[in-house]
Amino acid sequence: MNYTAAVITVSDKGFRGERIDTSGPAIGGILREKGWNVVYTAIVPDEREQIQAELVKCTDTLGVNLVLTTGGTGFSPRDITPEATLEVIERRTPGIPEAMRSESFRITPKGCLSRAEAGIRARTLIVNLPGSEKAARENLQAVLVPVEHGVEMLLGSGSADAVSGQRRRRTLSMARNSSGVDTEKSGLQITAQHWGSAGRGVSTSPRPSAKAVPPSTQ
Repeated sequence: MNYTAAVITVSDKGFRGERIDTSGPAIGGILREKGWNVVYTAIVPDEREQIQAELVKCTDTLGVNLVLTTGGTGFSPRDITPEATLEVIERRTPGIPEAMRSESFRITPKGCLSRAEAGIRARTLIVNLPGSEKAARENLQAVLVPVEHGVEMLLGSGSADAVSGQRRRRTLSMARNSSGVDTEKSGLQITAQHWGSAGRGVSTSPRPSAKAVPPSTQ
């Protein structure tokens, strides 16, 4: 996996140097452990224009695949990260913050108070995480696997079915390279029929080649 990521900490005190940022480094550490290449990090105050400028920089200039923000998702008058994010994204992805809130609520009822948003700008996915290091870790770990699949679809050239087909072709290619047998063209399907405890009756039957269907352009 060669996906790139950026981590932006939104905190007045962190920006002024009055508090050590632990959430940003923690998020970056999780991403690196999972194979992501964290190419950019920043700390900005809770100012709408500066948050938006960082998000646009990461998407339009740096072209990173995933942008994670931490902080500014609560009820304080200065918590405006979700509003800044909504003004930058082109398409919302509500299932991601819904899943994070569900995971947080399972741990504490206060988890439902998060106002985090997520969405797509061009081919970049932007996700808001809480400012608390513990909550940020929990939220990210709850959605990182589907987030990776979402980024894969963003970088693909078609629907989720098309991306799955691309992954299948890569797997078949690896199998051919390692065994020297073209498993896609062999047309053999192994069918196990359980006849009694001896497990007899394993047979092979020809299978016609699949018809290629071009990815939907809609």
